[in-house]
Amino acid sequence: MLVPMEHTTSSDELYAQAMKLNAGERAMLAGLLLESLEPHAEDDVDEAWREEVERRIHELDQGMVRPVAWEQVRARLHGTP
Repeated sequence: MLVPMEHTTSSDELYAQAMKLNAGERAMLAGLLLESLEPHAEDDVDEAWREEVERRIHELDQGMVRPVAWEQVRARLHGTP
């Protein structure tokens, strides 16, 4: 559980600078900051994702599955033909 802390001038300045970054850069920074709080908590998750990506690439390479365009997936999710 995170305990709210009083903002300091330096954290306010860092926040102001971070808000000048584009969304991708802010997301990367947020991820790095979260990792710094629990650096080893995601080791197993990273390994599991690596294995999942390798499995999916293998299935694509072997012709076991076909890629589906995002537009088709989105239409299915929203119940439109």
